[in-house]
Amino acid sequence: MSPIGVSGPELVIGTDTAYVALLRPEIDPAEPGVVIAARQAGVTPEEFAGPGNIWALMIDVEGEGDGFELPGARDIEADDFAEQLQRALAAGEPFTAEAGNFLRLDARPSGDSWVVTAHVTPPEGHDGAAAQALELGPLPAAELLADLEEFRRDLV
Repeated sequence: MSPIGVSGPELVIGTDTAYVALLRPEIDPAEPGVVIAARQAGVTPEEFAGPGNIWALMIDVEGEGDGFELPGARDIEADDFAEQLQRALAAGEPFTAEAGNFLRLDARPSGDSWVVTAHVTPPEGHDGAAAQALELGPLPAAELLADLEEFRRDLV
């Protein structure tokens, strides 16, 4: 499930009705919609698409979404977060995993699934956004591990 419909590494944790997505969108400057939007903005498609190295966190609960850029976030930090999650899931014990100061996941096993609560704190300067907690699951353990593997491969 791609929350925004662009390519690039993304880790989506949750269900169809509630999720958080850590992603680095990559916009293709050759896409017709990008070319049109760039023309309307008076810039080249490459300028409009941007460098493709800006991380973002998207949040969605029953169709009500929000998101914000993560200034200074880097690929290595996203990979460290994914690795931290893989180790914690493999251990099979309740855990807390943090991605910077913007995302904390509290999880506990429940059969073949994990019950996950995401605590999201928007970065300073994100007007009107407050910290929030989202109940994300039960999420199948095998699916979470597969998603983490794919995310880490996409980072390379």
